[in-house]
Amino acid sequence: MKIHTLDDEILVPGKLEDVFAFFQDPANLAKITPPSMGFRIVSTDRRMREGLEIEYRVNVLGIPMLWKSRITGYQPPFQFADEALVSPYRLWRHTHSFRDTGNGIAVSDHVEYALPLYPLGEIGLFLVKMQLRQIFSYRRKVLLELLGRV
Repeated sequence: MKIHTLDDEILVPGKLEDVFAFFQDPANLAKITPPSMGFRIVSTDRRMREGLEIEYRVNVLGIPMLWKSRITGYQPPFQFADEALVSPYRLWRHTHSFRDTGNGIAVSDHVEYALPLYPLGEIGLFLVKMQLRQIFSYRRKVLLELLGRV
């Protein structure tokens, strides 16, 4: 298995606690996910905490599928992490970090992921990286609309 990483950061205005509250609400994930992904939360328990499991329906590269994540770390208002239990990836770990820079709140994402069927699955790496770049680009655009620019 080969692990790939993705890092992204955006600076938004506001109070650390308010920005964290926006991100810890699973319902807001639908707002910052491209509509083409058909994102829909299936789970009814949405109270963020370590151990919470959340099920989604999502389209990945045009294929509808179930995605199930577990919150593996929860340190409000600074960080939370989730790991996919069911997804198209062999590994998906996503750490969301928040820090007050004095000029706004830095919202950082660190994703570790591995494609299935290594080494054959690496053939699709280009498409996966392209889709992830599009997802995070859309996310930054919408976050600036929803939370404002610094």
